[in-house]
Amino acid sequence: MNEPQSVREERFAAERAARRRARKAARLDSRGAHIGAAAVTVVLLVLAWFGKPAALAVVGGVFLFWFAAALAWTYADGDHGRHALQRAYNITFGWGDAL
Repeated sequence: MNEPQSVREERFAAERAARRRARKAARLDSRGAHIGAAAVTVVLLVLAWFGKPAALAVVGGVFLFWFAAALAWTYADGDHGRHALQRAYNITFGWGDAL
C-alpha cells in the first residue's frame, strides 16, 4: 500500500497508544515471577551459606541491575507507581515460568 508518510506515522502512533492502553489495563500474572524470585533467593542463600561473598555480590548485583533497568524501561514506557513495579518484577523474574 502506498500511503503518505504522515498517514503511516499517525497510524503507527495510534497502534502504539492502543497497545499501551491494553498493557496498562491488563491484569498482571506474577506466578512465574514469584517462582523466579524464589529460585534467585535460594541461590543467594546457598552462596551466603557457603561463604562466597564475591559470587553473592555478582549474582545479587546482576539481578538488582536487571530490575533497575526494567523499572527504568517501564517508567519510560509511561507506567508509574505500583503497576510499573509489578511489570519490572515480572520482567526481572518472569523466567520462573520455565522452571
